[in-house]
Amino acid sequence: MDNMVEQVQKAHKRLKGFVDYTALKLSRAFSKECDNTVLLKKENEQITNSFKIRGGANATFIIDEEQPQVDSVVTASAGNHAQGVAAAATEKNMKSLIVMPECAPYSKISSTRNLGGEVVLHGATYDDAYEHARKIAEERGGEFIHAFDNLDVIAGQGTIGLEILESAPDVDAIYVPTGGGGLLAGIASYVKQVNPKVKVYGVQAKGANALEQSFKSKEYITTESVSTRADGIAVKKPGQITLGLINKYVDDVYSVSESEIASTLYKVHEMEGTKVEPAGAVALAHVLGDKMVGSNKRVVCILSGRNIDNTQFNQILEEGKIASGKALKLRLQMPNRPSAVLPLIQFLGDSGVNIDEFLFPKNSPHVTLECSTKNHEHCAKLSQTFKDMGYEVCT
Repeated sequence: MDNMVEQVQKAHKRLKGFVDYTALKLSRAFSKECDNTVLLKKENEQITNSFKIRGGANATFIIDEEQPQVDSVVTASAGNHAQGVAAAATEKNMKSLIVMPECAPYSKISSTRNLGGEVVLHGATYDDAYEHARKIAEERGGEFIHAFDNLDVIAGQGTIGLEILESAPDVDAIYVPTGGGGLLAGIASYVKQVNPKVKVYGVQAKGANALEQSFKSKEYITTESVSTRADGIAVKKPGQITLGLINKYVDDVYSVSESEIASTLYKVHEMEGTKVEPAGAVALAHVLGDKMVGSNKRVVCILSGRNIDNTQFNQILEEGKIASGKALKLRLQMPNRPSAVLPLIQFLGDSGVNIDEFLFPKNSPHVTLECSTKNHEHCAKLSQTFKDMGYEVCT
């Protein structure tokens, strides 16, 4: 594990021409919001729209180099690793079989198939899919590639750290989305050996934070279940190899709420004009959540992917808009008197509030109202005004 710098450098050469050297973009809006210089590593613009192709391709290419007799690979994935392995295997004229959870987004399933992978759906979580994939590999043959607990995969993910230090050698800290730990382990083990002064942090979803618990307790912890919309990092347990590297090289691991994830996804879409999936938003969510220590630092947040169905994306955008204070959605109970809704209509017209939705069903005492707002303070002020006018705010 101590030769990870060399392995990452070899992976970078091996992957050249197959994966993209992604942009490191200064975000003026986010820099102003958190009083630090925020640079976005845009792996959501990587081919297959995710960083996962780096590790999956590196491991697949090494198998092709060292074991030319192997003609197929097997893996388990929530979806992004699946596409990376499928693309790499097809590049080397190898077969690929990927087991994905039954709830995997259709966009990830169809993309994997389009890249040449055979997809098997099994189980409710990544961990269920993993167990089934191992069984298939034993029964049918084929080289198994773990999605994160594999040194060749870790080295491939570590090429992101190499690119960051090349593009921003004066960076103070790097924030990394984290599930099983492959991306975090790869980046941290490279960056810390090349420049120990750079802080490296992992960020998880609170509903799937086995790695955070393991890191902070210094014990290997698994969770009975996961509950997060960030399917790309929804794992019950970290990798054994990844946790060893993370314990050695990472400065800390944090987690963020579903509301923070939705809010950040919305902000990235509105302020940067780019799309990220929930897992790709967690690192930036931590930074924007006013949880950083100090200011005037140069920090990199990795936007790790953007593979998400449009229906789910639009739903989260709506939630994120409300969570960010940019929209207010209420159900108001009208006073029991004739034309009770008229003062509300008059107020909304006079106030200049932009109405997105106004529903007043016949024979119902309730109005459903959604309007665009400036910030959380504006939302609170409007809610109080409605109460003062005699309208009861219902949950």
